[in-house]
Amino acid sequence: MTLSDEGHQLDSSTLLMAYRQGYFPMAESRTGAISWYSPDRRAIIPLDTFKPSRSLMQTMRKKIFTVRMNTVFAEVMRFCAERDETWISDEIVKAYTELHAKAFAHSVESWHEGRLVGGLYGVAIGGAFFGESMFSRMTNASKVAMVCLVNHLRRRRFTLLDTQFMNPHVKQFGACEVPRSTYLALLKHAVLVKTTFLD
Repeated sequence: MTLSDEGHQLDSSTLLMAYRQGYFPMAESRTGAISWYSPDRRAIIPLDTFKPSRSLMQTMRKKIFTVRMNTVFAEVMRFCAERDETWISDEIVKAYTELHAKAFAHSVESWHEGRLVGGLYGVAIGGAFFGESMFSRMTNASKVAMVCLVNHLRRRRFTLLDTQFMNPHVKQFGACEVPRSTYLALLKHAVLVKTTFLD
């Protein structure tokens, strides 16, 4: 299901309203035109059953990466956009950077020897985290960021981790698809949870 972008300005207020209703924006790679989506099958990662692979846990124990949050949010977005076909336009970057300034959008970053090598970003409203995109410039860098995100969300009593669409990357973390009606019920509860991503 899509919602026409006509009459819907891409700003922080519109984004927050859309997320609360189950929609998210994507830009057309060639033209930059914004469309709004609310898939009939929504991919989520259940926080209570999330379990990293043994090999990934071994990587975590080696402490190859230093994980930080919100230190270079816009840079994480730019790195996520560096691909042949991308839905992350300059307009998208600007709007989410505004959300970040208002403490609704966050990045989780993997660093190695002082260099940003992987990470992800998303939007947090109440106890819902809407994962937007991730990138990796070093093996396992984005996966480590994902594990740290889930651990953080659990500590902060989040109840929903939305990954929008199913793909092989999120499937390896136990992502599953739920009907839109089920997702909206989970979302309705999650946004009312009294928590924040950071203090």
